[in-house]
Amino acid sequence: MSRLAIHGGPKIRSKPFPKHPIIGEDEKKQVMEVLDSGNISTFIASPGENFLGGKKIKEFEEKFSKKIGTKYGIAFNSASSALHAAIVAVGVQPGEEVIVPPYTFTSTATSSLMHNAIPVFCDVKKDIYCLDPVKLKDVLSPLSKAVVPVHLFGHACDMDDIMSFARKNNLRVIEDCAQSPGGEYKNKPLGTIGDCGIFSFQESKNMMTGEGGMLLTNDEEIANIARMVRNHGEMILESSKKRTYKSEFLGWGYRMTELEAALGVSQVSKLDYFNEQRIKLASYLANEINKIHGLHHTKYDFVKHVYYQFGFSYDEGKIGISRNVFCDALRAEGIPCSDGYVKPLYLNPLYLEKRAFAYKHYHGNVKYEKGICPVAESLYENEVILIPVCRPPATIGDMSDIVNAIHKIIENKSELTN
Repeated sequence: MSRLAIHGGPKIRSKPFPKHPIIGEDEKKQVMEVLDSGNISTFIASPGENFLGGKKIKEFEEKFSKKIGTKYGIAFNSASSALHAAIVAVGVQPGEEVIVPPYTFTSTATSSLMHNAIPVFCDVKKDIYCLDPVKLKDVLSPLSKAVVPVHLFGHACDMDDIMSFARKNNLRVIEDCAQSPGGEYKNKPLGTIGDCGIFSFQESKNMMTGEGGMLLTNDEEIANIARMVRNHGEMILESSKKRTYKSEFLGWGYRMTELEAALGVSQVSKLDYFNEQRIKLASYLANEINKIHGLHHTKYDFVKHVYYQFGFSYDEGKIGISRNVFCDALRAEGIPCSDGYVKPLYLNPLYLEKRAFAYKHYHGNVKYEKGICPVAESLYENEVILIPVCRPPATIGDMSDIVNAIHKIIENKSELTN
């Protein structure tokens, strides 16, 4: 093949990948219905049908919870807000500990700090990058109250082992499904296995509302508390004729708007199609990448992986150049990629220096230092590569460009070692 683009050669791909998200006529119609109605928020802080939100919000909650398979759906302005509400709703108290993976988006951990609880980091599995249930016993303490398994990039955690550990140790389970709507574990929808599930609808996700999130649960108490957290901590008594301003606990303004919900109403009906397209594109990539010595993508047979991003592992010893150099060359060929995802969260100053107020009155023994989660550190520093464009409206032809660029770099790797 020709000279590598990073050294001035022609790119494998010069045009951008197809734009995402997909916004069609139905999304526009739903949004215009809201604008024409003049009801943009519709949350009313007084007794009546709108205390829990307006028409589109309720419709979206009903459709999405039915789609995934739970009794209750509570819409939020973000998945971060929903995670915060979940920590409160499952009964975690300030000063107690919540077990989380370090290889995840920041909100998985900061949602505990926002409630003055303490995130404790448990290492992840090397193959699927998700929480390792074998390591849970190493971080359990008398202060442990909950665990948050993250179905990272769309692949399910080992939920049987996690649920067994949680039941044995009286832990609540909050599934972080921000990257896995429609995913399954042994034919069980993700978000229905633990006490509650949290979903994100940020515009990069499998289905989107621009910004937004939802808490799903079959537990009425969790649902009721989550609604109160969302709405400034207020509750409305059944006998109330007017607003009482009765606050049970600290709450926030975490409410979704009717405009966001309108997008969700449209998008939820398309989730299966969006996921099918992601799976189709990812299956092609996985098949081609797994033919290359030194690259590997893992998907468990009993998991429905919905591919928020396509991740694969890189072996520098077999390829012959560092992961970061490889990714620089891949980007130069016109292929978007990320080397490593996020730094393990505990290596950030927020944790290393225990800056949050929660630590001032904490009496446990949590430690944050390099080396506590060696697998996550190795994945970040040397191994994981993410392809963010494995999603509709991209095509197999677009995926072929990714494969061709990878082959080009490997075949011309001497240019990167001289």
